[in-house]
Amino acid sequence: MAEIEALIVLTTCPKGDAQTLANVLVEARLAACVNILPDVTSVFRWQGRVQRDSEALLLIKTTKARYAGLEQALRDRHSYELPEIIAVSVDAGLPAYLDWLRGSTI
Repeated sequence: MAEIEALIVLTTCPKGDAQTLANVLVEARLAACVNILPDVTSVFRWQGRVQRDSEALLLIKTTKARYAGLEQALRDRHSYELPEIIAVSVDAGLPAYLDWLRGSTI
């Protein structure tokens, strides 16, 4: 079995930024697909205080080969001082979908 090189990258952002970030990533072929979950509540510690924000969650489908560029694009365009950028390896998936993902990020 060939190694699967797909990743799912998670990031949260202000709701108003989600569509723009998704478009930039897909248009630049850094992502094959971005799902926008438009209303998540995040509770987190920041600068010594517990914070609570309403945000959008982006589920970004990409490949390991495109990750560095995707991370840089998010860092360049994200409005947060320290954006959440977490990559999760895909261990299995529908072969035809994974082929499409790879082809969409070349």
